[in-house]
Amino acid sequence: MSELFPGFVKKTVVTKATTINLVTAGKGPPLLLLHGYPQTHVMWHIVAPRLAADFTVVAPDLRGYGDSSCPATTPDHFSYSKRATAQDMVEAMHSLGFERFYVAGHDRGARVTHRLALDHADRVEKAAVLDIAPTAKVFATVNQMVATAYYHWFFLIQPFDLPERLIGADPEYYIRKKLQAWSAGGVAFAPAAMAEYVRCFKKPEVIHASCEDYRAAASIDLEHDRADGGKKVACPLLALWGERGRVHSAYDVLAVWRERAVDVQGRALPSGHFLAEEAPDETWRELKSFFQD
Repeated sequence: MSELFPGFVKKTVVTKATTINLVTAGKGPPLLLLHGYPQTHVMWHIVAPRLAADFTVVAPDLRGYGDSSCPATTPDHFSYSKRATAQDMVEAMHSLGFERFYVAGHDRGARVTHRLALDHADRVEKAAVLDIAPTAKVFATVNQMVATAYYHWFFLIQPFDLPERLIGADPEYYIRKKLQAWSAGGVAFAPAAMAEYVRCFKKPEVIHASCEDYRAAASIDLEHDRADGGKKVACPLLALWGERGRVHSAYDVLAVWRERAVDVQGRALPSGHFLAEEAPDETWRELKSFFQD
């Protein structure tokens, strides 16, 4: 792990509901980096050290992923709602001495970023979302193309324990297949990073927690979205996405985010889904420019 994050310090932060594993380094304003499914904070291993030259970078594992703990599940799936996960991040940043911060999230981490910016507008100064359309938008616009690209959304939300058993039969095959399928041209992930993804995802409790993440997205997260009453993200928002990815094919990304935020900018990068690993130079430049502007 140290070779992936040179100069970073590994910490464990206890929040009210869980225990968060993270790494941190750098100087300057605090920047929270959130990972997606089925990865861990390690997805930032190329970009984070570069950003640490200008920001105090904090890269955690979300609850239920990596080496963070897996809270008990509840019938309403609240324990894996984006609201609960966003609260973890506020508490973790507070424990590190940061009351206001920048945040960039990829995939599931971008959905947590969206909820963070809505629930904790006083904490988030700027936000970046990488390669997603808003959750409610996806569910409201499902067609054959979207359903094919997002089939795992509908597989993972099936009741316990169907997806858990099927994934658990060969979790290493599953995660390698997913990462290959979502990248452009079968990008070669760093062997040390892939080993970490596999190590963490093979844990039965992580497989279950990640399914709960998606079950929450299809239930209580939508309830929270409806309860917002059309409230928009107030802080500046950067949307980045892969020009060879599924989001680019399915949505006018800037248009859908302008439905959800008042100040939106962004563009497509030359990659598939995994911007920070497929197009790290472009991702670093875009994030640095946006958060320093």
